[in-house]
Amino acid sequence: MVPLDYYLILSAVIFAIGVIGVLVRRNLIVVLMSIELMLNAVNLTFIAFSRYLASMQGQVVVIFVMAVAAAEAVIGLAIVISVFRHRRTLDPQEMQLLKW
Repeated sequence: MVPLDYYLILSAVIFAIGVIGVLVRRNLIVVLMSIELMLNAVNLTFIAFSRYLASMQGQVVVIFVMAVAAAEAVIGLAIVISVFRHRRTLDPQEMQLLKW
């Protein structure tokens, strides 16, 4: 059986990669993928603790997080496509469309 520490370290590394992707990258699609990485890291932590504590509550939370992540991906991609059609760029620094 794999120790809980290994899962938590892997989850922290995946989450850190996601945070770096959000902060460093300039492409909106890569930013959305980085957010998905962070959500998957949190899901891994929930599953690890759920298995460690022999409880199903963490796994139920993961199902809800996955549903929210799927909705976020669909809505985020729709916004990205709409903004790209108007501005012809996916650089978040150049997008002033959503500001007042």
